[in-house]
Amino acid sequence: MSNLNLIATTAFGLEAVTVQELRNLGYESRTIGPGRVLFVADASALARSNLWLRTADRVLLRVGTFLAADFGELFDRTYALPWEAWLPPDALFPVTGRSHKSQLSSVPACQKIVKKAIVEKLRAAHRVTDLPETGPRFKVDVALLNNEATLTIDTSGAGLHKRGYRTLAGPAPLKETLAAAMILLAHWRPELPLVDPFCGSGTIPIEAALLGRNLAPGRLRTFDAEAWPTFEGRHWTEARQEAADLAVPKLPVRILGTDREEAALSLARYHAQQAQVADDIHFQVKEFTDLTSKRQYGMVITNPPYGMRLGGQDEAAEIVRLMPEVLRRLPTWSHFILSATPEFEALVGQQATRRRKLYNGRIECTYYQFYGPRPKRREGRSTEDSVQSTQNTEPDTEHTVPSAENRALNTEYPVQSGQKPAPAELSTEDSVPSTPPARRPAPKPAFGGLPARAKEQAALFHNRLVKLARHLRRWPTRQGITCYRLYDRDIPEVPLVVDRYEDYLHVAEWERPHEHTPAEHGDWIDLMLDTAAETLGVPRDHVFCKRRERQRGTAQYERQAEEQKTIIAHEGGLKFLVNLSDYVDTGLFLDHRITRVMVREQAAGKRFLNLFCYTGAFTVYAAAGGAVETTSVDLSNTYLEWARKNLTINNLLGERHRLVRRDTLGFLREHSPGEHYDLAVADVPTYSRSKATEEDWDVQRDYPEVLNRILEIMSPGGVIFFSSNFRRLKFDEAAIPQATIREISRQSVPADFRNKRIHRAWRIVKK
Repeated sequence: MSNLNLIATTAFGLEAVTVQELRNLGYESRTIGPGRVLFVADASALARSNLWLRTADRVLLRVGTFLAADFGELFDRTYALPWEAWLPPDALFPVTGRSHKSQLSSVPACQKIVKKAIVEKLRAAHRVTDLPETGPRFKVDVALLNNEATLTIDTSGAGLHKRGYRTLAGPAPLKETLAAAMILLAHWRPELPLVDPFCGSGTIPIEAALLGRNLAPGRLRTFDAEAWPTFEGRHWTEARQEAADLAVPKLPVRILGTDREEAALSLARYHAQQAQVADDIHFQVKEFTDLTSKRQYGMVITNPPYGMRLGGQDEAAEIVRLMPEVLRRLPTWSHFILSATPEFEALVGQQATRRRKLYNGRIECTYYQFYGPRPKRREGRSTEDSVQSTQNTEPDTEHTVPSAENRALNTEYPVQSGQKPAPAELSTEDSVPSTPPARRPAPKPAFGGLPARAKEQAALFHNRLVKLARHLRRWPTRQGITCYRLYDRDIPEVPLVVDRYEDYLHVAEWERPHEHTPAEHGDWIDLMLDTAAETLGVPRDHVFCKRRERQRGTAQYERQAEEQKTIIAHEGGLKFLVNLSDYVDTGLFLDHRITRVMVREQAAGKRFLNLFCYTGAFTVYAAAGGAVETTSVDLSNTYLEWARKNLTINNLLGERHRLVRRDTLGFLREHSPGEHYDLAVADVPTYSRSKATEEDWDVQRDYPEVLNRILEIMSPGGVIFFSSNFRRLKFDEAAIPQATIREISRQSVPADFRNKRIHRAWRIVKK
């Protein structure tokens, strides 16, 4: 009993974590194979290791190990072991087994031989003929590797991940031992805020609370070895008393677990209550995109969905893409993310400080560790006395039992082969004699941080906005214009477009190559938006930004958000609903301001046709100009409803103004022979696709057919205004023989658009 050979089994990749746990318990150990850690200790260690180990799967008692190349040798060497010292005559002893790279490859045969040898030994040693197997359980295992047999007895019973608090099963739960390992590898301490934004049924927050309060993970359950009559009960009594004595009453900072599903959080709250840590955790329904905190130097430790059990891989990849934008809001935090998503670092746009291969069940994962800045030194206290940083510290060797001062591992585990150790982060307390303190770089956040030239670029942007605002100060007022373009990529290093809508700013960012990470670029954008708001005297919450990518191939613009920030904008004495938040375009194309006036001036008494009508701005102008009838055609219900609202707020909605849901080519091909129009607008997209049509729209291919078909239903002398944003459009007048055509691009671009190629436009008159 004084020198027991004990083996702690673990998941692959966690061996070093378990070694450190055993060291904190006061036991030296070593890894003897994948997922197996051997330690030699007295009988009390059997009880204490079962109670305290957070990352081990089981604690096995090694009865013996020997070479066995044939069944006779396996029987004899098994029989020679002291089974009677542990197994009483009525012991229940099922035998499991496995064999790898050994001559004895039949596992069932090996199990039978071992079982028979133990039976014979117990009969002889206990001087009995009957072994009823009605007593306590001693689960025996025979493992053969390279002809070496290792025989063990499982002291734990149920796996150590079964703490006793998870009595209800949720979808795709994270194993408790893995959750504990994630926390230990992060070097979290209870003084530090901790958030799990994908907490599900609460495993990570609950394991963190157990660790933070120094609660033995096995205190709520029983173990097979507790019922062994050959093992003194006082060891268990003393171990459980020790666990009770070392428990901490409560955490100094509550842990936060959030998830989008209330059903999962209900399970989490129940499990936290069962684990007796409900008061230490706050569970909240929240989308990941809403994650934020005012606390400093916290940690995000999480296991987001990665598409193998819940959801799909596309959804998992989208979550990863969102991470830089969300996590940069926590510039002083560190982030620890377990993921099986392929190309995780490519999707997140930057490399982790460290990474470690782990297994979630049978799923191979990587634990990505993004280190934030160290906490600042507190007055009169060393960094080690304050909140634990995510950087390496020396191991705490004074404590031989888990204690309030020893609740987390204090050493970084060795990186696995093929991985480079992360460079140490520069902190405010590092001594760098060659660099004066005033010139030391600011601590770098895990996600984000401003690029080197950002402040210089913001100054250039500010100066340009001041100049443009001064130049345009009187022009909008004189013209009665409240919506106009203010800045259009004037500075190459600041490729933004700034439009003013009443007292709001709509900023579009045009894609460009750069060397920033997505999070750094997000901080850069925020700096530019702050600069625009301050320079132009606009409240910051009145500034909206969207990313505008160049259309390539079959790509088209999609909805970008769901904020539904809508205002009423005024133009030419009319009102228009403008959505500043959700779409790349707002619903009112400012570059067509002059063309809309042309339409109103010619609309009196006319029948008006608006194709690809979008939100109906041309229709509103035509109706206001006295059109006797209007027809607006679009395939999108969203845009047609938007057009209806624009007509309504101008008191123009009525039976004379028809809204038709149809694709343009389909409408023109099916038009009634007697239907004629006097005025038409076709502001066509470059490319459009829809599940509702069999063919896609391509402007270069399809514009001749559209114009010729429109001309078929125009009255003699009827006017068509045709426009496109496709700069490379090759317009062939010869392909439109029924009309007189004049390009009016220069006349139709407003003065506030310094880019005179913002669109191309033609005035087409039927002969």
